[in-house]
Amino acid sequence: MFASEPTTTALLVSAIGVLLIFSVLFSRPSEKIGIPVVLVFLLLGLAVGSRLPEDFIDFELAFRLGTVGLVLILFDGGLNTPFRQVRAYLAPASLLATVAVAGTALLVALCAWLLGLSWMEAMLLGAIVSSTDAAAVFSSLRGSGVQLRRRVGATLELESGLNDPMAVILTITLTAQLLGTDSFSPLVFLSEVVIQLAVGLAAGLAIGWLGTQLLAHIRVPAAGLYPALTLALALLAFGLPTVFMGSGFLAVYVAALMLGNRRLPYRSGILRVHDAMAWLAQISMFLVLGLLAVPHMLAEAGWRGLVIALALALVARPVMVLICLKPFGYRWSESGFISWVGLRGAVPILLATYPVLAGVEGASTLFHLVFFVVVINALIPGATIRWAVQLFKVERAGEPRPSPVIEVNAIESLPVEIISFRLEQAALVTGLHISSVPLPAGASILLLVRGKEAMPADPATQLQAEDHIHIMVKPDDKRAVELMFGLREED
Repeated sequence: MFASEPTTTALLVSAIGVLLIFSVLFSRPSEKIGIPVVLVFLLLGLAVGSRLPEDFIDFELAFRLGTVGLVLILFDGGLNTPFRQVRAYLAPASLLATVAVAGTALLVALCAWLLGLSWMEAMLLGAIVSSTDAAAVFSSLRGSGVQLRRRVGATLELESGLNDPMAVILTITLTAQLLGTDSFSPLVFLSEVVIQLAVGLAAGLAIGWLGTQLLAHIRVPAAGLYPALTLALALLAFGLPTVFMGSGFLAVYVAALMLGNRRLPYRSGILRVHDAMAWLAQISMFLVLGLLAVPHMLAEAGWRGLVIALALALVARPVMVLICLKPFGYRWSESGFISWVGLRGAVPILLATYPVLAGVEGASTLFHLVFFVVVINALIPGATIRWAVQLFKVERAGEPRPSPVIEVNAIESLPVEIISFRLEQAALVTGLHISSVPLPAGASILLLVRGKEAMPADPATQLQAEDHIHIMVKPDDKRAVELMFGLREED
C-alpha cells in the first residue's frame, strides 16, 4: 500500500482541490438564481459520490469532520453576535431552541408515523430534523443581500446557534431506545437536558472568560498566532464539556459570544480567519455529507421525504414558532418569516449518521429520508428568502453599513476602531463641512469615498448623500457617532 505513495495522496489532494474550486465558483450563480449556496455544495458531493465505489463511504469520518465543521461555524457565528442582541432576544430564542424543537420533533414524528414508520423510528426522524441549521441560516441571511429588522434577524441567528443541543440530546436518547439499551423515563430525560445545557453554559462561560484573559495579557511574536489561539479555544469549548456530559455546541457558541464582545488584539485579523474557516467548514461538511448518499435509496425515499419536508415547512415549524413567540409580542408577519426561514442543513444530516454508526436497524433508510428533507427544505424556504422578506414585510429601511476600505490591524489591542458609513440624505451631518461636524474628542474622519474617487478628509469638504465615510473613534463614543452619521436602530 505504501508503495503507491505519494501518488495516492497527491490524487486525493488534487480531487479535494478541484471540488473546492467548483464549490466556490458555483456559489455566485447559485446566489443569482436563488438557490442557497450550501445546497450547491451538498449536491456537488452527491454527484461525485454517485461515481465512487460503495466501500468509499465512511460515516465515522464524516461524523467527525462534520462535528469539527459545526464547531467552527458556531464559533464564527458567536464572534459576530453583539451582546445587545443576546440581551434583548435571548428569551424568545431560547424558547424556540428548546420547546419549539421538541414540539417540531413531535409533529414531524406524527406525520412520519402516518406514512408507515414505527413510532420510535418516527420520533427519531423528528428529533433529527427538528433544529434549524446554523450554517444554512447564517450563510443564507448574510448572503441574501437584505436587511432584516433587528428583532427578526437576531432571533433567527440566536435560535440557530442555541438549538443544536436539544436536537442532539433527543437524537442520542431515542437512538438508545431503538437499540434497547435504555428504558425511557421522562424525568431522566428532562434531567439530562438540564444537565447538558447547564454544563455547556458553564463551560462556555469559563472558557470564554479564560480566553479573554489570555488574549488580554499574553503577547505572541506573530499576528497569525492569535487566530491559532482562538481556534484552540473553540476546540476546547466543544471537547471538554462533551467529555463531562455537557453540550459542547452550546459551550462553543457561548465562549465565542464572550470573546467577540471584548476588545481583542488583532481583532479584524481574527474575525477574517474564522470567517474563512467557517466557509471552508461549510464547503467541506456539505461535500463530505453529499458523498454519503446513495442515489437509488434517495429515489426510494422520495415521496415520503417530500411529504415530511412539506409538513415540516408548512405545519410543524410554523405552529411551534407562532406558539412560542406569541408571549413576546412578535407580529404575525415576523413569526411567519421566522418560521419560514428555519432552514435545515448539514446538522440534521450529521445527526442522521449517529444511528447509522450506532447500528440501529433501518438507520440507512432514515439517513436518506433526512437527506431528502434537507434538500427540499433548502429549495423551498431557502430559495425564497427575498420573496418572503417582501411578503412578510420584515426588511429594515436604509442601506447596510458598508465594509471598511481601511481598517486597523495590530497585534496590540488598540483603544480605537474604524467604522464606516454610507451617508443618507436624512443624516444629521449631510450637507455639513467636515470642519463643522461635532465629532467626540479623539474621533477623526480618515477618508471619504465619493463615487469611485477616494478623497482626503479636507476640513473644507462638504459631506453629501451617498458619501462613504471612514471614521476613527473610541468604542465609548461609537454610539454618538452612529447617531450623527445615520445608522438606524429600528426593529
